Amino acid sequence: MVMRTNNTRKYGLENIMKIGKIPETALKRAVLNQIGHRRTEVLVGPAIGEDCCVIAVDNDDAFILSTDPITGTVNDIGKLAVHITANDIASSGADVIGIMLSVLLPEGTQEAELKTLMLDIEEECEKLNLEILGGHTEVTKAVNQPIVTVTGVGRINRNEVIKTGGAKPGQEIVMTKWAGLEGTAIIAMEKEKELLTKYTPSFIDGAKQMINDISVIPESRIAKEFGVTSMHDVTEGGIFGALWEIGSASKVGLEIDLKKITLKQETVEICEFFDLNPYKLISSGCMLIVTDRANQLVEQLNEAGIKAAVIGHVTDGNDRIIKNGDERRYLEPPKSDELYKII
Repeated sequence: MVMRTNNTRKYGLENIMKIGKIPETALKRAVLNQIGHRRTEVLVGPAIGEDCCVIAVDNDDAFILSTDPITGTVNDIGKLAVHITANDIASSGADVIGIMLSVLLPEGTQEAELKTLMLDIEEECEKLNLEILGGHTEVTKAVNQPIVTVTGVGRINRNEVIKTGGAKPGQEIVMTKWAGLEGTAIIAMEKEKELLTKYTPSFIDGAKQMINDISVIPESRIAKEFGVTSMHDVTEGGIFGALWEIGSASKVGLEIDLKKITLKQETVEICEFFDLNPYKLISSGCMLIVTDRANQLVEQLNEAGIKAAVIGHVTDGNDRIIKNGDERRYLEPPKSDELYKII
């Protein structure tokens, strides 16, 4: 008789992973607990909420690296690929130098499609003054849609690195732009026909245009000069997920006022149409910043034309609380992004 190991029986059905980011508990068990630290040059390595690694180089300098794939859409994939990784590096306070690309294409892809993709990527790099440093391009049966993975490289004085885990009790939390920014634009592009059954073309175009606010480099530069202790760009899991990651990385509690989290009407309408929670919707372009002087920072950001608001503060302990008027509830670890419910 052939004996077979049944991993489902061993670990339980509850451990079967869903589409999207790996849950925090599974990430710790299956990934982080398997990784050792053995190089003194690595100043910051893999951890919950930390999107970048920091590698020491000569003198006081350090390289910042981050990597991300684009898997949730094929629309504007070149623009998204560049900005998502550039945002991670900018959130550390570093200057972004360039990117490495891995492009996996499904069988049957035309050369013209690849050329268009590369022109889109080059256009965004030119806007941000980045170099395409190299990479890999392949047609493979392993994918059924284009997958672009970008590894970004930045540079900074190692004493100036800003980590997600830098929040301290008593500080306040500032958010920029709008929750659900990226997800709203993606849904408007991917589900335009369905949305046209209720909304006007101009409304949907307005939602699509939100993608043009996806870079957080402008606010990261202002925040760094201002002096802040933690920055985190809001990606999968939405603003609730990003808040949890700040609390987890910093080992602190949070108290957030739901009514102060800014949303665009396009996001509210589209989330109602598809029965999605906008606070758990992918939100690249929105940044969370922790500082001792939140109101002054908001003034500086607003003067630069960047929407910003103080949404809460950091507390002792581990309680992460969302207030909505008299109602108080506990924030939960991020789960699969709302985007994957419909795409």
